[in-house]
Amino acid sequence: ALDIVKHLVEWSRGFLKGAGIELPALDVEADPGAAWKRHVTDIQAILDDPAGRVLSNPHIGDKPVDEAIDQFYTADVWMHSWDLAKALGREPDLDQERCATALAAMEPVEQMLRDSGQFGPAVPVAPDASVQDKLMAFIGRDPAWRPEG
Repeated sequence: ALDIVKHLVEWSRGFLKGAGIELPALDVEADPGAAWKRHVTDIQAILDDPAGRVLSNPHIGDKPVDEAIDQFYTADVWMHSWDLAKALGREPDLDQERCATALAAMEPVEQMLRDSGQFGPAVPVAPDASVQDKLMAFIGRDPAWRPEG
């Protein structure tokens, strides 16, 4: 779980530099809970007052910062909730309709996603797998993964 919190905090801070937003570094390892709370406050402040800022990124082009956060950061948090549930030995439920929407949006830009380094290679799944399992396999997760022990 610590790795996921660290990834979400550090990745988004780097991502937001594309909109000229410099957020202070947070020491996730020292206090993950406090770092996450501060991080959520920082992100919400940007959403509350996007001030017309535009995020520029070589993979996605230019987007209003609030739209970029919604499209990429929110999706990242949502998809990583699968990782957290699995790590805790729980069965994730990401909502089949939302999974279908996400997968349909990602499939046409698969090469760009793979080239960006955001996702590993797709994992094979059965044709009759749930749409959630298909989405997770598409982004490089093994839907059958279980924590050891």
